[in-house]
Amino acid sequence: MQDEIVWLFTNDSEIDKIIIVENENISEFKEKLREQHVSYDIISFEKIPYHLGEMDENESIVVVNILELGLHAVPKTLKFEVYQNIKKMISFSDGILLFYGLCGNVLGKVEEDFCLEKDGCIVRILRDDERIVDDCIGATVGGGANYLKLLKANSKEPAFFFTPMYASSWKELLGFAKYHSDPEKAFKMAKMVNDLAGYSRVAKVNTGLTYVKDIDAKIEEYANLFGYSTFEVSGNQEIFEKCYFSIKDEIKNKTM
Repeated sequence: MQDEIVWLFTNDSEIDKIIIVENENISEFKEKLREQHVSYDIISFEKIPYHLGEMDENESIVVVNILELGLHAVPKTLKFEVYQNIKKMISFSDGILLFYGLCGNVLGKVEEDFCLEKDGCIVRILRDDERIVDDCIGATVGGGANYLKLLKANSKEPAFFFTPMYASSWKELLGFAKYHSDPEKAFKMAKMVNDLAGYSRVAKVNTGLTYVKDIDAKIEEYANLFGYSTFEVSGNQEIFEKCYFSIKDEIKNKTM
């Protein structure tokens, strides 16, 4: 959900400084921020607490930690890595907002597991008005109720939903990058999964954000590979905006 984070940063005038945790997953994110003329610093995990200690405590500082996309392939591994990174960030954070949903039902209790009373840091995850969103698609289409309507409306011809970021990274997410030396194997594995799900179409979630280039071409590449037709559904930033500014208000109220 890099695009949504970039969008939030471009629409939040209260941020004094953005710090990106240095790792191998940030190249695309950095480029998008540069294109939007959003400044940032890149600092290693180990040095961030020291860096923050030298700054004015009244400044509004956002630390962004981009995790590996491929973690979604194994939900238990995703949970482990997310929890480990939360534990690392709690020591220097007033609040942490996870740009994840349930993601295979492994992150449903994350707020309970890192409650304010125990750790002193607010931990929140993306929610609609009723519950935690299912995944990135549920978040971008406005929450669980809208997502369910879309799934029901397309139940006769199930569709694989693509957000802009998914369109940009589907080869990595579906294992094509991992099996680059044997693309036929990657294709067979992905096709087996798609066939089990009954997919015959690709749905492009139009979020209105244009940070990912050539989205249509990337989706068409995937659709042509599997012989699928394509169509478009509407998305928005409502949930991201609500959750982001909600945790900001929580942090302000806690520190007052």
